[in-house]
Amino acid sequence: MSDQEALFEYDDEAAVNFIYNFLPQELKDKFSEDDIYYILDVICDFYEKNDYLNDDDEEKEERELIKYIVQQAKKDEIGDFLPEDVLIVLRAETAYTDTLDISD
Repeated sequence: MSDQEALFEYDDEAAVNFIYNFLPQELKDKFSEDDIYYILDVICDFYEKNDYLNDDDEEKEERELIKYIVQQAKKDEIGDFLPEDVLIVLRAETAYTDTLDISD
């Protein structure tokens, strides 16, 4: 791995910090950093279980991912997350990954 590739590597801790800072104050009160780590783990689990990486229907994928996160969090007794709150966390995670412009 080159030095430039290492600069653009996904970093969970940096992602959690970025996401937490991205959230509006009312969601900072609802989601702990541990909750955000949990959501990132569930996102990875979702993509491992489903073949959405090549899916053209991003809106459907997003709805199913949100539903999956909400269900898993309830099942794992992490919390009762609202879909609209999870959507904001997902948008923040997307904003973080957009900062990792690896196309150079």
